[in-house]
Order: sequence, then C-alpha cells, then structure tokens
Amino acid sequence: MTLPASVCPLVCLLCLVSHSERPARADDWPQWRGPQRDGVWRETGLIDTFASADLTPAWTAKIGPGYSGPTVTADSVFLTDRVNAPEQQERILCFDRKDGRPRWAHAYPCVYRDIDYALGPRAAVTVVDGRAFAYGAMGHAHALNAADGRVLWARDLAAEYHVNINVWAVSAAPLVVGDLVIYQVGAQPGACLVAFDVATGKERWRAIDDKASYSSPRLVRLENRDVVLAWTAQRIACLEPATGNVLWQVPYQRAKMILNVGDPILDETKRTLFLSAFYDGAVCYDLKPDFAPPELRWKRAGVSERKTDALHSIIMTPFIRDGYVYGIDSYGEMRCLNLANGDRVWEDTTLLANGRWATAYFVQNGDRTWITTEKGEIVIARLTPKGFERISSAKFITPETALRGRNHPVAWSHPAYAHRSLFARNDSQLICIPLETVRR
Repeated sequence: MTLPASVCPLVCLLCLVSHSERPARADDWPQWRGPQRDGVWRETGLIDTFASADLTPAWTAKIGPGYSGPTVTADSVFLTDRVNAPEQQERILCFDRKDGRPRWAHAYPCVYRDIDYALGPRAAVTVVDGRAFAYGAMGHAHALNAADGRVLWARDLAAEYHVNINVWAVSAAPLVVGDLVIYQVGAQPGACLVAFDVATGKERWRAIDDKASYSSPRLVRLENRDVVLAWTAQRIACLEPATGNVLWQVPYQRAKMILNVGDPILDETKRTLFLSAFYDGAVCYDLKPDFAPPELRWKRAGVSERKTDALHSIIMTPFIRDGYVYGIDSYGEMRCLNLANGDRVWEDTTLLANGRWATAYFVQNGDRTWITTEKGEIVIARLTPKGFERISSAKFITPETALRGRNHPVAWSHPAYAHRSLFARNDSQLICIPLETVRR
C-alpha cells in the first residue's frame, strides 16, 4: 500500500525502511524452465493486469532463427541461433539484460543433416557459477566463460559417441549438478546419459542403454536425497548424480516414434510421477520408499492423435496442483485431469485455435499461471478444477516460424521470466518486456 507523505512522515519512513529490509524478489532464470527446472516463477512485485492489448518491449536485439528459449543470470541473457552466411553456423549469444546490447557471440560450423524442422537449435543454455553450457541441434556441446564467451571446452558428442541424431534433433538442455554437467547423448551401449567435468569436459560417468528423447533431465529431491530424473526414449529413470548409478528405472512403451518432449512432472507431496506425450497419452506412477521401482497407478491413451484420452501433450510441460493436472492436448485443447485416475475434469478451447501440435507454455507464480501461446499472446490466468479464468491478456511478440499444415506462423520458444520481466524470442528478435508493478 502506498501512503502520501502528508498522511504521516513517520509512517512513510517506516514503510521505506520495511521495503529496504524486505525487497521484492528479483530472480534469475539460469536454465530450462527456471531456477529449479519446475516452471515456477517465484518473484514478487509483478503486475496483476496488462495496461494495453499490445505490450511494448523495453528493448529488442537482432538474432537468427531457432527454437531455443532464453536464459537469464544477473545482467546477461543467453540464447542460441543459426545463420547460413558466410556458412552454416550455430551461435551461442550473450546480451546485456538491461538494454539488449550484444556482449559476445561464439559461432561454430554446423551443417544440419537428416533432421526435420531444421530452423535452428532447440536446447536452452544452462548457466551456473560463471559457466555457460550449450547443446546444439546436431550434438555439439560447449562450455564457455559466461562473462566473455571464451570457450573452456567443446565436444562433438554425436560424432564422438557415434549417435544417430533423432529426426527432430537434440533438444534436451544440459543439467549441471555440482562439478558435473549431464547431457542426454543417446549413445549405445550404455551412454544415453553422460556426465562431464564442468571444468575440463572429461567424461566422468555414463549410464542407461537407450536412445535419447527430447526431454530434459531434472534434479529433484527424493528420500532426502538429490537425484536426477531422466525420461529417455524407452524408460523413465532415477539416478545418483555423482556416479550415474541407476536407483530405479521403469520401461516406457511407445506407440510410435520417439516423441517424449515435456519434462517428467513430480508431485512431491503425493509422491506421484506424471508423464505425457503426443502419441502415447499419459501415465502416472506412485513413488515407493527406499528407491523401489515406482508402481503404475494408471495409463491412458486415445485411439489416435485426434481422439485422445487424458492428455496427449506435444511440446509443453503440464503441471500438477492440489491433485489436478493441467496441460495442452494434441490439437490445442486445454485440459484439467484428476491426478488420481486421469479422468477429464474440464476442457477449454478458447486459448488456442484447433491445430495439430498447437502449443502454449505454462509458468506458475503463486496461485496464477502465466501462459504464452504460439500465437504470440501472453495470458495471466487462474487454473482450478472449476475451469480456466482469463484474468488479463495481451500480444507480446509476432510469431514468425512457418509450420507445415498450419495457415499461420507460430512462436515455439519457451520464454524466460526474470528480474520482473519477460524475455522471449521469435526468428529475428530477442525482446524484453517489463512486468513489474510501478511504484509511486
């Protein structure tokens, strides 16, 4: 609450002291889906509604095309893109967070072969302790000094580990745990996940005999231990971060091709694990004590990608709140499921037009959900078992990615929410939009 100075100078002074002692949070977004990779934005001091139907960026920066979302630490924004002149290259880019000026760029030759939607890199840059870790569409891994872009080490993982890149290319973001950085490489035998020393790039361990999926590994807390959850092509596994020792794994049976994109979702309070994929529907497991293998609670899938059951997500990661699952189905329908059995509680088609792979991204902030859609719309919403409540919405970016079978371009990059701002990209611009409450 803001008080005029004429009311009581002493009260105003106390108020100022209170604000200085307890400042609103101003968090970074240093990796895929936020500081804890859980799609939660923990900042305060944010707007409740948008002031206009079209949001104006504080700054814009010129970039090339790509699907990767930005990441933010301190005063820097990191992104990857692709250019074709003077040769085919992928680039790792760094911009000033406050004004968008380029800080540094590292480019390396990269010819795209045998991949579909060959627009640009997919995986978000992971930034930890002054190092930036990138993973290109064709399997190039880089560790760079985050301050100046100096290459600390680089490895062509696809070539070194003899990997056949999946048809939609590499998209799983690197995961840093202590002095290790973990990549989903997809090498066989026994090297689906590979951990490297963050300082030297030397291999420290490898684990799981499987191909890669598109899903990024997560660090979570189970049984009072930090463990890695990884959803690979044919299994969901829990690993010990320091050694790669597999604590448990359960098979994941696919109906068709590899299309596991979203993250594995953990409800720690109910000890429940939820997965959703475009062709395969949804599956829910109950976690067991002492790292015993999870027990299947339910699995549901429709007869086709159009006649779906439960939830058939494609690019977005659903979320769980108070025993309910919220996500976007195969053709853009927003759904709420009962986590106990997968029953559909409600459905909504007002957010997205009906189209194959129609996509929106959910990020939680308190009891509200911030949604960015492929149409370039941002929505402040409240999602409950009663339905979808649209609190406020606005246009934030112009979609530019052409998509086969769709009559309009799309924006398919997950944004970053950091320092009370939205950072987002299309195929030509990186933008920053302030979302902070104006104090008077």
